[in-house]
Amino acid sequence: MKKSVLVLGLAAVIFTSCGEKKKEEVKKEVETPVETVKEEVKEAVVDNIELGKQLFTDKTCATCHQADAKVIGPSIKDINKIYAEQNGNIVTFLKGESAAIVDTDPGQVAIMKANLDGFVKDLSGDELAALAAYMRSVK
Repeated sequence: MKKSVLVLGLAAVIFTSCGEKKKEEVKKEVETPVETVKEEVKEAVVDNIELGKQLFTDKTCATCHQADAKVIGPSIKDINKIYAEQNGNIVTFLKGESAAIVDTDPGQVAIMKANLDGFVKDLSGDELAALAAYMRSVK
């Protein structure tokens, strides 16, 4: 009987100590420094803006929209200003789900509609979000 109690006691000590080690290992895996997470988020935002910038060029948006000068369409800064003032959603506009709020001249709207239908309609939601992120990044 003493042997049984001794064996059970020894097994309990081993099991408990192994369990503690596993808890420590799991805790170490779960603990990620906040700085690391912030850096990863920052990198993702930068990557998203870079993708948006590339799409802005590839989809010929830059032909009509410059950062701070009206060319054919309003400047990116003017677009950002008006969308911020009116709490607009650039992605919704790019999807064709909302009316123009920056340049509402019918001729300009027709040009933009043709471009949206021709160049932007096939972009995914993530790509449209990246495009909007790039535009918002222009200060």
